Amino acid sequence: MFVFVNDAPVYHLWTPDQVRSAAVFSSPHSGRDYSAAFLERSRLDPLTIRSSEDAFVDQLFFPAVSAGAPLIASTAPRAFIDLNRGQEELDPAVVSGVKATGLNPRVAAGLGVIPRIVAEGQPIYNGKISRTEANQRIAQFHRPYHATLDALLTSAAEKFGFSVVFDCHSMPTDALRAAPRIKGVRADIVLGDRFGASAGRDIMAATRAAFVSAGFTVASNAPFAGGHITQKYGLPSRRRHAIQIEIDRGLYLDSKTISLSDNYSDFARALGEVIPALASIGQISSLAAE
Repeated sequence: MFVFVNDAPVYHLWTPDQVRSAAVFSSPHSGRDYSAAFLERSRLDPLTIRSSEDAFVDQLFFPAVSAGAPLIASTAPRAFIDLNRGQEELDPAVVSGVKATGLNPRVAAGLGVIPRIVAEGQPIYNGKISRTEANQRIAQFHRPYHATLDALLTSAAEKFGFSVVFDCHSMPTDALRAAPRIKGVRADIVLGDRFGASAGRDIMAATRAAFVSAGFTVASNAPFAGGHITQKYGLPSRRRHAIQIEIDRGLYLDSKTISLSDNYSDFARALGEVIPALASIGQISSLAAE
């Protein structure tokens, strides 16, 4: 269902009739509501501006709901506001009135909470947006999304004694050039737990096993170890775990047209074997003692 703020849809939230898992699935970059005003303001064409979008990732992970876990997904596109960044990660090169502070590699790269670029370093705007507009985007989209995600995880922890957020993303195939090969094979999936800081070892091992059992080749923490969501919600010492899932887009997407490829059905079927196993991790109470 859509959740509205001031009569505008700000995120999707799907919850099962009965929550049976301590897992929560998050898709912060699958938003595809590109308003006419935003497209008109951007220097990019409607296809190029989607190049940073995790297209159809919310659709791919929708079976989590049938497996007893909630799924939350952005409606706003990543190019408009990045929900996998902290609200303080403002880029002075794109937001007026922001002072440069300590080195933040994500902001320096143009990938702050209000992104300056999309894939391959292509600038989104001519000039800057106002600090007022940036604050409005954060209030409209970022805070409600994170308030709900936090509430879902708190509820899971209260019910099951622990929580697990699976932060779901896709990555360009070219990004895997930086990933280590697994027995000479390029990875299909990259799992990030911030090198053990955001999830217990047993949780990470069970997540990896779920993908491997379905035939996927899995790498860990390279080239992606996790972003703001894993950093914020992954607190293993408090029995809160967070794992970022990055899927090679080439497995299901035609990136030139940002449309589903002929391989989509086979990939979705294989991922459909993994998702119930991930949800079941949230049903194994012995892992809560991690």
